Amino acid sequence: MDLLLTIKDLHKTYKLGTSKISVLRGVNLMVRKGEFMAIRGASGAGKSTLLHLIGRLDVPDSGEIVFYDETGKIQEITDLAVWRNRNVGFIFQAYYLLPELTAIENVMLPARLARVPSKVAAERAKKLLEKVGLGERLHHRPRELSGGEQQRVAIARAIMNSPRLVLADEPTGNLDSKTSDEIINLLSSLKNEFGVTLVIATHDSRIAEKAQRQVEIVDGKINHLTDNFPNDDCCSG
Repeated sequence: MDLLLTIKDLHKTYKLGTSKISVLRGVNLMVRKGEFMAIRGASGAGKSTLLHLIGRLDVPDSGEIVFYDETGKIQEITDLAVWRNRNVGFIFQAYYLLPELTAIENVMLPARLARVPSKVAAERAKKLLEKVGLGERLHHRPRELSGGEQQRVAIARAIMNSPRLVLADEPTGNLDSKTSDEIINLLSSLKNEFGVTLVIATHDSRIAEKAQRQVEIVDGKINHLTDNFPNDDCCSG
């Protein structure tokens, strides 16, 4: 298997007042380079928690997440912020675009944080916005865009730095069914074009069925659902 990451016995518990809520209870999972995986589960099952841990936005209580570089060796991570900026693109249900910035300025942000020259970043952002169908909306602010258009901006921003991994947390949760289909088809197309690995968290089985592989979080563990690569032992409780 050509692996991007391996998750081993991952646990995560949150405190709510004096109570403890165990969200992940020993998650094991392997993610291949270039695949499109959908993580399903009921509301509160831990889908978002798992994505946040994978993207190093949070840390587990125990267990580990191992990333591999292009040669298949374990990737050394010394600066999390720099590593995220170079390796991971995030897409959220609520878009999280900066309201005072235009579409092209929002897309440029990851590159500017990576100290890419403004002219170079602007040219790439323009091309990405054209690719997602917003070539005529470069200078519109989020309030001037529809929900679907805002998510397209967020998608362009996520792939701005050519990440190896894109994590999408309920990316169609605020959209109607027609726009949802358009967004998922766009993500799948961009995944193939740019060769990124795409992991989506969704409660929508119709959306999940478009993925190459579906896994489900049940009782804090991964339940194997469907896999287009049945000869690999990719995931277990």
